[in-house]
Amino acid sequence: MNRTKGDEEEYWNSSKFKAFTFDDEDDELSQLKESKRAVNSLRDFVDDDDEDDLERVSWTGEPVGSISWSIKETAGNSGSSHEREQLKNRNSFSTYTQLPKPPSTYSLSSFFRGRWCPSQSLACSFAALSDTPAKSYAPELGRPKGDSIFIWFRSLQDKIQLLEEAVSMHDGNVITAVLIFLKRTLSKEILFRELEVRQVALRHLIHFLKEIGDQKLLLDLFRFLDRTEELALSHYREHLTIQDPEKRKEFLKTCIGLPFSAEDSAHIQDHYTLLERQIIIEANDRHLELAGQTEVFRKHPRKASILNMPLVTTLFYSCFYHYTEAEVRATRRRKIPDKQYVLTALAARAKLRAWHDVDALFTTKNWLGYTKKRAPIGFHRVVEILHKNSAPVQILQEYVNLVEDVDTKLNLATKFKCHDVVIDTCRDLKDRQQLLAYRSKVDKGSAEEEKIDALLNSSQIRWKN
Repeated sequence: MNRTKGDEEEYWNSSKFKAFTFDDEDDELSQLKESKRAVNSLRDFVDDDDEDDLERVSWTGEPVGSISWSIKETAGNSGSSHEREQLKNRNSFSTYTQLPKPPSTYSLSSFFRGRWCPSQSLACSFAALSDTPAKSYAPELGRPKGDSIFIWFRSLQDKIQLLEEAVSMHDGNVITAVLIFLKRTLSKEILFRELEVRQVALRHLIHFLKEIGDQKLLLDLFRFLDRTEELALSHYREHLTIQDPEKRKEFLKTCIGLPFSAEDSAHIQDHYTLLERQIIIEANDRHLELAGQTEVFRKHPRKASILNMPLVTTLFYSCFYHYTEAEVRATRRRKIPDKQYVLTALAARAKLRAWHDVDALFTTKNWLGYTKKRAPIGFHRVVEILHKNSAPVQILQEYVNLVEDVDTKLNLATKFKCHDVVIDTCRDLKDRQQLLAYRSKVDKGSAEEEKIDALLNSSQIRWKN
């Protein structure tokens, strides 16, 4: 089939196939166009929001749009026109080769997203971690947010250098973040060996393990360091997680033989003995309370269990419910000072208004058989506790009179309206003016007013004023 020249031109122009020519194609130009098309095609796969996460910076590392960047841009634009002409006449490729490679200019926010460049200095990189609060670490995962920032440190030498750089910054958040990374990437033996000669980092790791409650690794660390006493204390601390009283008692029994100091060993023994006694008291009192046959439990039902209570609380409980029984004596034998015992027993018996027991608490007898009242806590405190528990005036006056300091006695007697004590003290001091001033504070026509008038009119008293 014969075609004219015009038909052939129309065919080749309308066809999707390209006609063969002997002209050489511009390979660089075609590759450039192809790269441009490839880059443009990536826009469909990139989230537009990611651009907001990156801080735009200049070649010098200054954030674009900041004041310092604007000043530098203005100064650069005001340069000589001769220099700008030279830049225009230069070949673009040669200019590129002469420019030094700029340092990494990622922002601190990009540091946490794993976009950190290994050429970046450690000091600049750690600046991001120093602003990170401790709560950003996830103890349940054992790693900080943005853990990919450490992907460049793979050898042991690099990791130790990373740790030393973190310690030199004196920033707890940075040191903790690095220690979490080392904890995940190094074996326990290597980690403990390296930290043994770096006491600052070691203290940070011990504190961190206590905070997150990693008791197993903490015990392994103390064993490696041969810190027997700290190992024993950490083991003893585990009793706080045991709720069942019997199991806690058995656990405390295993702690008795651990290498504690002499003082701590005595404490562990006392703790075990106290809990053992509390279990017995609790079982017995629960039975008595349910039976309803004991008067003290009927009038004053228990508000809480005695199990796992402190020693002083146990003493108060025993003085309240079992004062005449052996429980008080058994509790008192546990190295309780006399002042603490008297203060606790007084509060318990005064709450029950057992005034006979209060009197017996302060009555002592010497070797000749004479009795005397003595209070290791001071009778002024006894008066205050008795008044707090609504003691009768007669009992208050008895103990106010036992206060040795005269001014304190007068102040307490006036405060708690112990009229007889005030009148008798003013008489003993022969202070007519003070007695006359106190006369206005008593009720008119009362026995106290008549007593004051009788003293003021008495010719047998030589008043000082």
